[in-house]
Amino acid sequence: MTTEKTSDLNQFLEALGHDEEPMGMFYTDIEPEKGLAPRPHYLPTLSDEAAGKLDWALFHKSWSCVLGTLRRARKRRTAAYFERGRYGCLGAAFFLGFNKPQLESVVKYVSTGIPGVLEGERYVPSPELLRRYNEILDPEPAPKRFCVFKPLSVFGPDEEPEFVNFFARPEVISGLHQLVLFAVDDLEAVMSPWSAGCGNLVAWPRKYKREGRLKACLGGWDPSCRKFLKIDEITFTLPIEMFRLILERWQESFLTTKTWQSVKRRIIESADVWWRPD
Repeated sequence: MTTEKTSDLNQFLEALGHDEEPMGMFYTDIEPEKGLAPRPHYLPTLSDEAAGKLDWALFHKSWSCVLGTLRRARKRRTAAYFERGRYGCLGAAFFLGFNKPQLESVVKYVSTGIPGVLEGERYVPSPELLRRYNEILDPEPAPKRFCVFKPLSVFGPDEEPEFVNFFARPEVISGLHQLVLFAVDDLEAVMSPWSAGCGNLVAWPRKYKREGRLKACLGGWDPSCRKFLKIDEITFTLPIEMFRLILERWQESFLTTKTWQSVKRRIIESADVWWRPD
């Protein structure tokens, strides 16, 4: 982002009452010079699975969550990035577009489990339902080598975020949610589909985009990712086109009214209640 755009962003965040710069997400073939990535690990295919080559103990040792890597990157104000050989977990490899179709073992793990091998997460009642869900979502293949998240202010002049990811508590999210309608005139412009944490950050926003639907996406509901978010924190992802409309129009919106000033006082109260060293 240019210096002028960074100034616009800071002015908007101050009016919103949010003290954390959002992250921009994009795909690139250039590995970030600085940043955090999961440990390297091979990415198994359905053929590997059928041949019995999955070592679950080894996967457990190298497992990490996209939201966990992002949490550390947010704290350090640096990039978090992922690729086929550094994807964190098998679910993330699917949602970020590095591996498709999803392994049967993962389908069973997220649903009913594998007797004597893996206890199921029981997020859906059957493997059949999850297979259908995966077919509906159908994540796009990663168009380039790396999926990168980093603060908007550190984007280079030749870099362009595809989506903007906010991490915030409900008071701030309420402002973002209402601003979407103000910017795009669509009563259903904010969606919140069932997904893993990284699915709501990447896969669902990309699905809406390829369908030509300008939609924001609420996320962070996945119980498995909650421990990698701050207390009461949820995610809010906007396509860059929608985010730019908000930056252009927010000064005409409720953010300048007494009503929002009362919400900003609650944002300060929330920070006081939940403050802890991070």
